[in-house]
Amino acid sequence: MNWDDAKKKILQNEDVREELKNNETEYKIIEEIIMARQEKNLTQKDLADLVGTKQSNISRLESGNYNPTLGFLNKIAKAIGKELEVRIV
Repeated sequence: MNWDDAKKKILQNEDVREELKNNETEYKIIEEIIMARQEKNLTQKDLADLVGTKQSNISRLESGNYNPTLGFLNKIAKAIGKELEVRIV
């Protein structure tokens, strides 16, 4: 089974679709961090050094296994030349 077929099958489950929707914001933040880090040609270790943390913390963040504070996200944003913007719409 290829990924497209597996994804279609997985998304047939309403509970899975709902959980993905509930986590959409977190996934988007992670995706933006990874893309910005890669655009700067930074490894996780490089980013960790710039932020003043361990590579394992960046890895956990990027894998979704870490619930970062706004302060930590702000440090990451600054390290990759971005600004953190939080909005409630």
